[in-house]
Amino acid sequence: MARLRYSAIGSVDGFVSDADGRFDWAAPDEEVHAHVNDRERATGTFLLGRRTYELMTPWENDPELAEDGPTMADFAALWQAAEKIVFSRTLESASTSRTSIETDFDPAKVQELKATSEADIGIGGPTLAAHALKAGLVDIIDLYLVPVVIGSGLAALPHGLRLDLELLDDHRFANGTLHLRYGVR
Repeated sequence: MARLRYSAIGSVDGFVSDADGRFDWAAPDEEVHAHVNDRERATGTFLLGRRTYELMTPWENDPELAEDGPTMADFAALWQAAEKIVFSRTLESASTSRTSIETDFDPAKVQELKATSEADIGIGGPTLAAHALKAGLVDIIDLYLVPVVIGSGLAALPHGLRLDLELLDDHRFANGTLHLRYGVR
Protein backbone atom coordinates (compact mmCIF):
# COMPACT_ATOMS: atom_id res chain seq x y z
CA MET A 1 0.00 0.00 0.00
CA ALA A 2 1.29 3.43 -0.92
CA ARG A 3 1.63 6.23 1.59
CA LEU A 4 -0.02 9.61 1.03
CA ARG A 5 2.50 12.34 1.85
CA TYR A 6 1.77 16.02 2.30
CA SER A 7 4.76 18.32 1.94
CA ALA A 8 4.80 22.07 2.52
CA ILE A 9 7.38 24.82 2.75
CA GLY A 10 6.17 27.49 5.13
CA SER A 11 6.97 30.14 7.66
CA VAL A 12 7.69 29.38 11.30
CA ASP A 13 4.21 30.68 12.11
CA GLY A 14 2.64 28.15 9.76
CA PHE A 15 1.85 29.91 6.47
CA VAL A 16 2.75 28.82 2.92
CA SER A 17 2.02 32.24 1.43
CA ASP A 18 1.55 35.69 2.89
CA ALA A 19 -1.64 37.77 2.96
CA ASP A 20 -0.91 38.98 -0.60
CA GLY A 21 -0.39 35.42 -1.89
CA ARG A 22 3.39 35.81 -2.18
CA PHE A 23 5.76 33.02 -1.23
CA ASP A 24 9.08 34.31 -2.60
CA TRP A 25 10.43 34.22 0.96
CA ALA A 26 10.03 30.41 0.87
CA ALA A 27 12.15 29.68 -2.22
CA PRO A 28 14.46 26.81 -1.22
CA ASP A 29 18.19 27.18 -1.62
CA GLU A 30 20.29 24.45 -3.26
CA GLU A 31 20.66 22.38 -0.07
CA VAL A 32 16.96 22.46 0.82
CA HIS A 33 15.89 21.83 -2.80
CA ALA A 34 18.16 18.76 -3.03
CA HIS A 35 16.58 17.43 0.18
CA VAL A 36 13.08 17.99 -1.22
CA ASN A 37 14.13 16.13 -4.38
CA ASP A 38 15.34 13.17 -2.32
CA ARG A 39 12.00 13.06 -0.47
CA GLU A 40 10.02 13.28 -3.73
CA ARG A 41 11.92 10.42 -5.40
CA ALA A 42 9.46 7.95 -3.86
CA THR A 43 6.48 9.76 -5.45
CA GLY A 44 4.74 8.07 -8.36
CA THR A 45 1.66 10.31 -8.40
CA PHE A 46 1.05 13.92 -7.39
CA LEU A 47 -2.43 15.07 -6.32
CA LEU A 48 -2.76 18.80 -6.91
CA GLY A 49 -5.29 21.57 -6.75
CA ARG A 50 -5.55 23.86 -9.77
CA ARG A 51 -3.48 26.70 -8.33
CA THR A 52 -0.65 24.41 -7.25
CA TYR A 53 -0.76 22.62 -10.60
CA GLU A 54 -0.51 25.91 -12.49
CA LEU A 55 2.49 26.87 -10.34
CA MET A 56 4.15 23.54 -11.10
CA THR A 57 3.59 23.35 -14.88
CA PRO A 58 6.80 25.26 -15.71
CA TRP A 59 8.75 22.23 -14.46
CA GLU A 60 7.60 20.56 -17.65
CA ASN A 61 6.89 23.44 -20.00
CA ASP A 62 9.85 25.75 -19.30
CA PRO A 63 13.15 24.09 -20.29
CA GLU A 64 15.12 26.99 -18.78
CA LEU A 65 14.24 25.76 -15.26
CA ALA A 66 16.02 22.45 -15.87
CA GLU A 67 19.02 24.34 -17.27
CA ASP A 68 19.44 26.20 -13.97
CA GLY A 69 21.66 23.50 -12.46
CA PRO A 70 21.61 19.81 -11.59
CA THR A 71 19.21 20.13 -8.64
CA MET A 72 16.65 21.94 -10.77
CA ALA A 73 17.09 19.42 -13.61
CA ASP A 74 16.64 16.59 -11.10
CA PHE A 75 13.35 18.02 -9.86
CA ALA A 76 12.12 18.63 -13.41
CA ALA A 77 12.80 14.96 -14.22
CA LEU A 78 10.99 13.80 -11.07
CA TRP A 79 7.99 15.98 -11.88
CA GLN A 80 7.81 14.87 -15.50
CA ALA A 81 8.08 11.15 -14.64
CA ALA A 82 5.20 11.23 -12.14
CA GLU A 83 1.50 10.87 -12.81
CA LYS A 84 -0.46 13.99 -11.92
CA ILE A 85 -4.11 14.22 -10.88
CA VAL A 86 -5.47 17.76 -10.76
CA PHE A 87 -8.64 18.50 -8.82
CA SER A 88 -10.42 21.43 -10.42
CA ARG A 89 -13.89 22.47 -11.48
CA THR A 90 -12.54 25.19 -13.79
CA LEU A 91 -9.55 23.62 -15.55
CA GLU A 92 -10.73 22.11 -18.83
CA SER A 93 -7.49 20.55 -20.06
CA ALA A 94 -4.00 19.78 -18.81
CA SER A 95 -0.88 21.38 -20.23
CA THR A 96 1.45 18.64 -18.98
CA SER A 97 1.85 14.98 -19.86
CA ARG A 98 0.73 12.14 -17.61
CA THR A 99 -1.99 14.42 -16.20
CA SER A 100 -5.68 13.80 -15.59
CA ILE A 101 -8.32 16.14 -14.21
CA GLU A 102 -10.94 15.29 -11.59
CA THR A 103 -13.72 17.72 -10.72
CA ASP A 104 -14.13 16.61 -7.09
CA PHE A 105 -11.91 15.21 -4.36
CA ASP A 106 -13.32 11.77 -3.56
CA PRO A 107 -11.74 10.24 -0.44
CA ALA A 108 -12.81 6.72 -1.49
CA LYS A 109 -11.00 7.08 -4.84
CA VAL A 110 -7.87 8.36 -3.11
CA GLN A 111 -8.00 5.43 -0.66
CA GLU A 112 -8.31 3.07 -3.65
CA LEU A 113 -5.33 4.78 -5.31
CA LYS A 114 -3.31 4.28 -2.12
CA ALA A 115 -4.28 0.60 -2.03
CA THR A 116 -3.31 -0.05 -5.65
CA SER A 117 -0.23 2.16 -6.09
CA GLU A 118 3.26 0.78 -5.76
CA ALA A 119 4.87 4.21 -5.28
CA ASP A 120 4.00 6.88 -2.75
CA ILE A 121 1.48 9.60 -3.55
CA GLY A 122 2.25 13.24 -2.88
CA ILE A 123 -0.44 15.79 -2.23
CA GLY A 124 0.38 19.41 -2.94
CA GLY A 125 -1.28 22.59 -1.83
CA PRO A 126 -2.76 23.21 1.60
CA THR A 127 -6.35 23.61 0.40
CA LEU A 128 -6.44 20.19 -1.28
CA ALA A 129 -4.36 18.63 1.49
CA ALA A 130 -6.92 19.84 4.04
CA HIS A 131 -9.52 17.55 2.44
CA ALA A 132 -7.17 14.56 2.67
CA LEU A 133 -6.10 15.41 6.22
CA LYS A 134 -9.71 15.75 7.38
CA ALA A 135 -10.57 12.42 5.69
CA GLY A 136 -7.74 10.68 7.56
CA LEU A 137 -5.88 9.78 4.35
CA VAL A 138 -2.50 11.43 4.96
CA ASP A 139 0.22 9.15 6.34
CA ILE A 140 3.26 11.47 6.32
CA ILE A 141 3.58 15.23 6.77
CA ASP A 142 6.84 16.85 5.65
CA LEU A 143 7.14 20.44 6.85
CA TYR A 144 9.99 22.70 5.83
CA LEU A 145 9.98 25.69 8.18
CA VAL A 146 11.69 28.77 6.76
CA PRO A 147 13.16 31.16 9.37
CA VAL A 148 10.63 33.93 8.83
CA VAL A 149 7.41 35.03 10.52
CA ILE A 150 4.86 36.55 8.13
CA GLY A 151 1.90 37.06 10.46
CA SER A 152 -0.94 35.91 8.21
CA GLY A 153 -1.74 34.24 4.92
CA LEU A 154 -2.62 30.77 3.67
CA ALA A 155 -2.10 28.25 6.47
CA ALA A 156 -0.07 25.09 5.79
CA LEU A 157 -2.44 23.06 7.98
CA PRO A 158 -6.20 23.43 8.34
CA HIS A 159 -7.64 25.17 11.38
CA GLY A 160 -9.75 23.08 13.71
CA LEU A 161 -8.07 19.78 12.84
CA ARG A 162 -6.62 17.58 15.59
CA LEU A 163 -3.96 15.06 14.56
CA ASP A 164 -1.67 13.01 16.76
CA LEU A 165 1.75 12.90 15.15
CA GLU A 166 4.96 10.96 15.62
CA LEU A 167 8.25 12.69 14.77
CA LEU A 168 10.01 10.41 12.27
CA ASP A 169 12.89 12.64 11.20
CA ASP A 170 14.24 16.16 11.46
CA HIS A 171 17.00 18.03 9.69
CA ARG A 172 18.49 21.49 10.15
CA PHE A 173 19.85 23.28 7.08
CA ALA A 174 22.65 25.84 6.92
CA ASN A 175 20.21 28.62 5.93
CA GLY A 176 18.15 28.07 9.09
CA THR A 177 15.35 26.07 7.45
CA LEU A 178 14.16 23.12 9.52
CA HIS A 179 12.64 19.95 8.05
CA LEU A 180 10.22 18.00 10.24
CA ARG A 181 8.82 14.66 9.06
CA TYR A 182 5.82 13.37 10.98
CA GLY A 183 3.86 10.16 10.75
CA VAL A 184 0.14 10.54 11.33
CA ARG A 185 -1.00 8.17 14.07
